[in-house]
Amino acid sequence: MRVMANFFSTQDTRLAAGARVLLPAVWLGLIIGISLIEAPLKFTAPGITIPLGLGIGRLVFGVMNWVELAIAVILLWSMLKSGVDRIYRGLASGLIAVLIIKVLVIRPLLNKRTDAVLAGVDDGGSAMHLFYIAADGLLIVGLIAALVLAVRRWVTVRPAVGAVPSSS
Repeated sequence: MRVMANFFSTQDTRLAAGARVLLPAVWLGLIIGISLIEAPLKFTAPGITIPLGLGIGRLVFGVMNWVELAIAVILLWSMLKSGVDRIYRGLASGLIAVLIIKVLVIRPLLNKRTDAVLAGVDDGGSAMHLFYIAADGLLIVGLIAALVLAVRRWVTVRPAVGAVPSSS
């Protein structure tokens, strides 16, 4: 019962502070792993055709977006605690806004393009992917900034006991 009370409390907790560090790191790793590594390499694998690569991409990015949304919801919960500074709240809110645009606007447009390519109506040449790449670029930069802010707030460096101060 006490755990649930702490969960719904507006008081900042170690769990919420930890989430503000861990979630951006996981989200960043997800984007790097899928968008920057898996997606470009997929089409270089032997035997992968454009339709097969597009089908795999649609599946992988669809699941990735659901995971990103789950991360965003938990991050939003961690920001509702007292003691979270305005800069972090603003940055995280911006990240969530970019994610919502990516999932609700850009992805459906990309799905239409994928459908056209799979139907043989389109050659696949499109600048639409650049919007998705730009959104992921914004997320990468913002997530790094969120990590720096969260770690700086959470981790304080204290001199070791008995350490002699340096004269630099």
